[in-house]
Amino acid sequence: MLDWDVARNTSDVQISTRRTEERGASAGECLPSLPGPLVLALLASRTLRDAIVVAVGYVDHGFTIGQLKFENADGEGRLQFEDREASADGRDLLAERVLAGFQTVGHELYGIGVPLRRVSFRHSAPADITRHRSVFGIEPLFGTTVNELAFDSSYLDVPLPHPTEQARSTCQRMCQELLARRYVRSGFAGVVRDLLVRDPGVIPDQSAVASELFVSPRTLSRRLNEEGTSFRTLLDEVRQVLSEELLDRTDMTTEQVAARLGYAEAASFIRAFRRWQGCPPQEYRARGRTPELV
Repeated sequence: MLDWDVARNTSDVQISTRRTEERGASAGECLPSLPGPLVLALLASRTLRDAIVVAVGYVDHGFTIGQLKFENADGEGRLQFEDREASADGRDLLAERVLAGFQTVGHELYGIGVPLRRVSFRHSAPADITRHRSVFGIEPLFGTTVNELAFDSSYLDVPLPHPTEQARSTCQRMCQELLARRYVRSGFAGVVRDLLVRDPGVIPDQSAVASELFVSPRTLSRRLNEEGTSFRTLLDEVRQVLSEELLDRTDMTTEQVAARLGYAEAASFIRAFRRWQGCPPQEYRARGRTPELV
């Protein structure tokens, strides 16, 4: 389901949709692996609004022949996909794939989708729309002026549910692998660091981690000190590596990254990032730097 290093380009989209079509399925039924940074950003989102901002930025950055837009008007949240730059033979499937992803990814990551009011496509209806009804939960409209799905805007600021166990554990494993490529940890320190990335978007404090391990915070500090490290060091490792990955490979703002990593305010994150990299996050991103593996 999830892949940290999947390529993000339009040629992959066209290949995927064509293969899907050859199997007799609609584009929305077979999404390719999701990039790890995108999954982390989505799972760490607090509300549907936050997740949509991330998704729109991802599509704008990763697709060269289409644009995803979001608007909130007249009590509706509306996602619209502009596909006019796509080739004629792949346009229909691309539009279906992008809009279906809204529901399909929701089910993959959270086990639920958002109840939709309306789904519409610019292209004409296929002979069989059974799969479309299954994916969207309603019957789409075809031959309209816009590729769009709409839902009640009251869902935008409702807290997202907990991710599915599969999504959570897969994301945790990817974070562990990413950290291991930068900083090798074993023993008690490895156990503590694993707990720091157990739940996407929720980094526990020292007391919470100690409670999970049935020790006091003082004992936790002592045992980490015996291994030549500290809770603060492990927390910095997690935040540094994940922040660099999100800055390198998503379009999330400094404020969004800070929130995903548990900072109460962006200023605290910026100070910490200066300490790690010697520059603020925006300058780091502008340099296009990729951290070296150690």
